[in-house]
Amino acid sequence: MKMTNAAKFACGCAVAFFFTIERIEGGDFPLFPSAVTDLSVTPADAPAEERTFPPLGLLPPVTIPADNPQTTAKIELGKKLFFDPRLSGNNWISCATCHNPALGFADGLPRMLGGPASKEGGRNSPTIINSAYNEFQFWDGRAATLEEQALGPIQNPDEMHESLDNVVRKLSGIPDYVRAFKEVFGTGVTADGIARAIAAFERTIVFANSPFDRYMQGDVNAMSESAKRGMELFNGKAECIKCHNGPNFTDNKFHNIGVPADGPLREDLGRYNVTRNDADKGAFKTPSLRNITDTAPYMHNGFFPTLFEVVQFYNGGGGRSENKSPDIHALHLTGQEVSDLIEFMKALTGELVQIKYDAASLVYPHLPKGF
Repeated sequence: MKMTNAAKFACGCAVAFFFTIERIEGGDFPLFPSAVTDLSVTPADAPAEERTFPPLGLLPPVTIPADNPQTTAKIELGKKLFFDPRLSGNNWISCATCHNPALGFADGLPRMLGGPASKEGGRNSPTIINSAYNEFQFWDGRAATLEEQALGPIQNPDEMHESLDNVVRKLSGIPDYVRAFKEVFGTGVTADGIARAIAAFERTIVFANSPFDRYMQGDVNAMSESAKRGMELFNGKAECIKCHNGPNFTDNKFHNIGVPADGPLREDLGRYNVTRNDADKGAFKTPSLRNITDTAPYMHNGFFPTLFEVVQFYNGGGGRSENKSPDIHALHLTGQEVSDLIEFMKALTGELVQIKYDAASLVYPHLPKGF
């Protein structure tokens, strides 16, 4: 039975109370100590200067900022905060409401619901899967770090609708939080500590070990023949590599592809709202394609419910926009080629990598999909 938006929203809120995961610890770690190869392709239609793109391949170590090192206690505190609805004004919305582990760390809705009246927002809730690799946060890139991003939704009247001062006041009245902040930061509860702890937890949400990753490590049977053909299309005729490149399948840049307006916003200028550069009007951040099958619907406003519709949109040359990227044009993919491309994207779905510190070594167990 298909869930209504309200049911999904309620499920997201409830997960703050009932969802638990195994202890996740982390540091500056290699996900794949024995990585074998990378894939580097220049599209067949590259201009004379031979544009090249960062190669697809295995995820590198997560970069941990020097001013916010990972510790077990900090990550545990961040996890607790992430699932705590007391960070919101109505004590009902947590970070996990819009970033639900059961829904690909998104919410399954075209556009988020928030504020005191659970109003529909203008944008889709982006997944936090592999957000540690993002160079910008939010669809318009208005935050440069996970620490900066963490406090934004709390204060947004259309999201968690709370003030930082009031969050600090509420948490300061909870002995467990007081003890945890003292242990981790040597201080009482602070907004800065909240941001650092949540960011530390989010840096552990790393998904890898996908069929693509195993294929890149030498397992030639990890991907189907259809997915292998799709990978060739991805790097060639379909031109996906132009924007979805590098180990996390994103160039971390902003593009206008002509996605139709949908939802309460009649117009969303995207990156332009941050830069005030006319060239950025209607441009949004390229999302990672890792675990893309878990994070429907797609685009900054959730306009497309399925990957098939997304591929057909690109196949037809995108939408109409005066500022549309010159890289978006008709691709003339056949029905079989569309299917193969989707099969390759399915092969990018991996598992949560648990990173545990040990006195002698680093261990890399994997939780099964659907943990």
